[in-house]
Amino acid sequence: MSSDDADDPAAVSGNGAGASNGSKDAPTTATKAGTETVTKTGVEAKAHHHRHGKAPAAGKDRTRLAKAARWFDARVGGARIGRGALQKIFPNHWSFLLGEVALYSFLVLVLTGIYLSLFFDANTDVTTYSGSYAPLQGQQMSNAYASSIGLSFDVKGGLLIRQIHHWAALIFLGAIVVHLLRVFFTGAFRRPREINWTIGVTLFTLALMNGFAGYSLLDDQLSGTGLRIGYSVLISVPFVGPWLASLIFGGNFPGTDIIPRLFVIHILIVPVALLMLITFHLAILIKHKHAHFPGHGARDDNVVGERLWPTYTFKAAGLFFMVAAVQGLLGGVAQINPIWLYGPFKAENVSSASQPDWYMGWLEGALRLMPNWETRIGWFTIPNQFYSGVVVGGIAFGSMYAWPWIEKRITKDRSEHHVLDRPRDVPWRTAVGVFAIAFYTVLGFAGSDDVLAVAFGISVNFLVWAFRIGLFVVPTIAALVTYKLCLELQKRDGPFIDPVLEAEDAAAGDGGADGRGGKDEGGGGGDDGDDGGPEIDPSSATPGDLEPATS
Repeated sequence: MSSDDADDPAAVSGNGAGASNGSKDAPTTATKAGTETVTKTGVEAKAHHHRHGKAPAAGKDRTRLAKAARWFDARVGGARIGRGALQKIFPNHWSFLLGEVALYSFLVLVLTGIYLSLFFDANTDVTTYSGSYAPLQGQQMSNAYASSIGLSFDVKGGLLIRQIHHWAALIFLGAIVVHLLRVFFTGAFRRPREINWTIGVTLFTLALMNGFAGYSLLDDQLSGTGLRIGYSVLISVPFVGPWLASLIFGGNFPGTDIIPRLFVIHILIVPVALLMLITFHLAILIKHKHAHFPGHGARDDNVVGERLWPTYTFKAAGLFFMVAAVQGLLGGVAQINPIWLYGPFKAENVSSASQPDWYMGWLEGALRLMPNWETRIGWFTIPNQFYSGVVVGGIAFGSMYAWPWIEKRITKDRSEHHVLDRPRDVPWRTAVGVFAIAFYTVLGFAGSDDVLAVAFGISVNFLVWAFRIGLFVVPTIAALVTYKLCLELQKRDGPFIDPVLEAEDAAAGDGGADGRGGKDEGGGGGDDGDDGGPEIDPSSATPGDLEPATS
């Protein structure tokens, strides 16, 4: 018998002496010259053949697909990585799906954006409209606006795809915001996840920029008004603002280069940056694994959830199709951004009731509520747009980026955390988050003060002063009520006690603990430690279900 045959279970078991016909991983034996030789188990033999590039002789490997797979794996070596990835455990709590909604909305944006870019003409050269929309025929407009009208009325499925794209953008940003709030209120940004928090904030910032760039491309009256506001905020930046505005717009507003440059930013630069950051975000997530809610045996050294294959994979696929279906339904039945009603942009016109998409409403509101204060330093003037448009946003995003280190400095807590907090467990953090939500919500409503004045028959001046007062009163009251409510919930329920961990501690005290490390990943339990979804029961977990939370 050759040395290769001695390593092959099939070859050894062919002698018939002591061959095992049971489990494929059971050891097989053979006798030769009166000496018993114990061969490798099936698992060891597979590992041996993987290392030496040999495929064991098996009937299933005779198919072309299996042979091709083994040929590919022998040269790439992805089977072991793939098997490990399929065994990963993901949380089964509903709040962890918020990030996936954002991811799937991004995929819809990419697919619909590719289609739209085939028909959009990103230039500001003036043309005479001669398309099928009769009210605009014969009017002078930019090629960008004319191609957008053509997309809506002359391209088959163009209006549907354009509206799906717009709805997907709104849902994408909404899902990011809610996902960030979940991470903030549960303390999922703490060590070792500070980098992933900053990546998430950067994703949100880039998504805001790309959303603004996207609806500014169409060159209708509404988007042109938004560009005018953006130009005013940009030139308010001391010293460098006017130079930046001239560079980006190609001169004074409205400029001639802004639409082509926004197009490149919108379809190339920002999407590539988003894709890279999403990949990095997921890679770090796999490295550190999911933090999980308290309950169901969750500890800092384990994670509870469901395997990637098949349970989580089918759930994720179902969620993707649900997200795409909802966005398709909205695109088909819910009209959004009817640019043919706004008309082409003319710099001398400003239409009434011009409101941006919801995610830019806070900026509109800040500009409307800011008093006409200006700061003069010698010959230089800092206009009020700088304070409302740059300072307010800078404080918000700067605080978000720095928050993990701000909280670490306040609490002196430098330990790793893999079990999430309930919002009630850290009342002061929850109160700060509610204050910020209320503050920017008031700004968002203030951005629609003219619409509210008409709808309710109230003076715009009265609403402006009401929002100015409410901007500080409403968030303060909301934060105090939240803080008090968290304390009352703590008193009512007492400290959270996980019955599974309590049983494990009791067993360990009786000497019955086996010292195993816990499950892989997951999110059993909600804010109250309860979860209606499936989870791995620690008492019935098999060794395959157990994997350390940190590597």
